[in-house]
Amino acid sequence: MPGPITFLLALLPIATVFVLLVVLARSAKFSMLVAYVVTALTALLIWGTEPAKVLGATVNGVVTAASLLYIVFGAILMLYTLEESGGIRSIRSGFTRISPDRRVQAIIIAWLFGSLIEGASGFGTPAAIAAPLLVAIGFPAMAAVMVSLIIQSTPVSFGAVGTPILVGVQTGLSGQELVAGTIDTPFAEYLLGIATKVAMIHGLIGFLIPLIMVGMLTRFFGANRSFAEGFKVWKFALFAGLAFTVPYYVIAWLLGPEFPSLVGGIIGLLIVVPATQRGFLLPKESFAFPARGQWDSSWIGKLDDLEDHRGDTPTMSLLRAWAPYVFVVLLLVLTRTVGPVKDWLTSPATTLALENLFASGITTRIQILYLPGTVLILASLFTFLLHRMSMRDYGRALKSSGSTMIAAAPALLLAVPMVQVFLNSASDRLASMPIVLAEGMSAAAGEAWPLFAPLIGAMGAFIAGSNTISNMMFSLFQFSTAEQIGLGSAGAAIVVAAQAVGGAAGNMICVHNVVAASATVGLVDREGEIIRKVLIPLGYYIVQGGLIATALIAGGFNLWWIAAIVWAAGVLGVMAMSGGRAGGKAKHTQAAGS
Repeated sequence: MPGPITFLLALLPIATVFVLLVVLARSAKFSMLVAYVVTALTALLIWGTEPAKVLGATVNGVVTAASLLYIVFGAILMLYTLEESGGIRSIRSGFTRISPDRRVQAIIIAWLFGSLIEGASGFGTPAAIAAPLLVAIGFPAMAAVMVSLIIQSTPVSFGAVGTPILVGVQTGLSGQELVAGTIDTPFAEYLLGIATKVAMIHGLIGFLIPLIMVGMLTRFFGANRSFAEGFKVWKFALFAGLAFTVPYYVIAWLLGPEFPSLVGGIIGLLIVVPATQRGFLLPKESFAFPARGQWDSSWIGKLDDLEDHRGDTPTMSLLRAWAPYVFVVLLLVLTRTVGPVKDWLTSPATTLALENLFASGITTRIQILYLPGTVLILASLFTFLLHRMSMRDYGRALKSSGSTMIAAAPALLLAVPMVQVFLNSASDRLASMPIVLAEGMSAAAGEAWPLFAPLIGAMGAFIAGSNTISNMMFSLFQFSTAEQIGLGSAGAAIVVAAQAVGGAAGNMICVHNVVAASATVGLVDREGEIIRKVLIPLGYYIVQGGLIATALIAGGFNLWWIAAIVWAAGVLGVMAMSGGRAGGKAKHTQAAGS
């Protein structure tokens, strides 16, 4: 068991990132450079990690960062292609016809469409697609990134057709003697039980996420700076929350972990969009952002100037404008669910692999055809043909996309190697830094551990940038800790589910997700400010996950359920009563800033 000094030293890389990026608001480039140096020196000088392992982890991080930059490039290229073709004008007009209310637009695009994309692709793709689309229809860049990151929670555990469960949890638990000797059902059945519990906990937490999201939107980006202004759409927000989470849970229960987010997002859109067009549960007063001239300079990214580049391109039909996004969804589903296609795209023939880097035992792989970036680039070419664009217009889109991607490169090329060194820091003397942190926290928590299990999941995702890796890294640790405090296999399944829930929520603040999402809207050096905002919904999610997991372990209706209800009501109540400019004159009618 690690001592307090070792625990604090393991915490040093995370503390460095948090202090520089979030507290001191330094740029991600500078923060991650310092964090990389701190992590590498801690690994080499204190952990005794072999230099070859640090070098191998660094190269693996650079290759992973290149993959993320490829996705960023594809997302930006698709958006710029639509802007140059005139498709964005039609999409903007279509959303205005559905509802001019920015709260409603955020719920439809970020919460429902974003969840659908998460279910199909994962790996940060929803924010990379939803954020620039929101900017294109008139959202400030920072607002678009914030709401896109907030929804990187509920759907994430079943993202990429269930990868965090089917790869993350399964890899962490399968074949382990402790698990095999404890559970009294076949492992496949036990895994499905965990997936169902994950969906239950997410559903009980996540149905409030659209409401919290719109409260955040109006508090930080409305003229009156009021949470309450977002909460005025509470009936619609709860309706949209349940329209996703109810089918999401039912699908997890009936079909398993592959399709809850994907199909839940589709069902949610089919329910909510027609209801919105009929004005169902919508307030009479519509919310819009202040006029563009009143926006704070920190809100604005490069893509906020899209309107200045549209020229006189005529508006096309809504179906034709949306066809590229339909193409993206269909291609993602095809490549993720059709076995022969997926097998070929991920086969050795289409995989670039660097084996055993520097004799460290670390191998890095890049599957260029399987990455969502390839789908997005194909969608931009599809747009070029369908919208009958000129080579000159497409060339402008390529140039703008390349310059935006280059601006994001330094932060990502430093952030991901730092993460990989942190994860691969194990030596003959000490376990890896994340494991040391987890063991220290479990020793301190004792029998109250289920309350803290989501925090470890979130920490893993914050560090690794992936719910899948967090689950892979900590699932066995969570199972073992649950066994040690006498919860048995049933209680251990709930603790592992809490790990997966926390790991999903941690995606809201993982550094390279924030950097990548910001890059897609041309927003640089504002990552810390975005993370500070998103800590509010993250705090709600992690605490609520621990309370609900503890309530499920206790069984029946107990005081932990009351605590969970009080926590949710308290968070919403504090938000509703805080902030705001009393007597503000702005009424946010449709005309204001639309």
